Amino acid sequence: MAVVKQSNDGTQAMPDDDDESSQDQAEARRETRKDPPTRVDYKASAPPKSAGPSFFAIYKKGHGYWTRMGTAVGAGFLGVVVAYELYSQIPTFLHGTQQHDKRVAFIAAAVFLIAYSVWAWWFTNKPSTVEFLIATDSEMKKVNWTTRKELIGSTKVVIIFMFIISIFLFTCDLIFGAFFHLIGVLRTMF
Repeated sequence: MAVVKQSNDGTQAMPDDDDESSQDQAEARRETRKDPPTRVDYKASAPPKSAGPSFFAIYKKGHGYWTRMGTAVGAGFLGVVVAYELYSQIPTFLHGTQQHDKRVAFIAAAVFLIAYSVWAWWFTNKPSTVEFLIATDSEMKKVNWTTRKELIGSTKVVIIFMFIISIFLFTCDLIFGAFFHLIGVLRTMF
């Protein structure tokens, strides 16, 4: 005889007996309880898309702050340097240094700087770029930075090694110079 227990929510649980017929009955009950598949109306209009964030909204504000600031400073510096080079080089291409040529150069540099700023803002605020910068910031926090004492010790080793190598190469150069002077390849010794 199969014993069927009732659960707290009022539904019957699986029978405790290993009888195959009672298991088949329990499975049939489960199948009849399944909801029929819902119909999808493809002709219905799609819900309107939300406006989303504006162009000037910062994606994931506050995450990866220092990496983002460093990227912004680097991009800004690059934009200013290129704009200055445009301003200084355009009069050369226009074959003169007249006031008109400088005005054209200034307008070209200003247009470049504005276009570059808009592009840099868009690119550094793109979700894929932001995710990369946030991941970079989190990885930089995991780095085991050396202490001041270790850094000074390593720097001393590098400087001493460089002096030793330079003295060795200078000595080799003097020896080879004297040798080639003796066999007549070089006319002067030094």
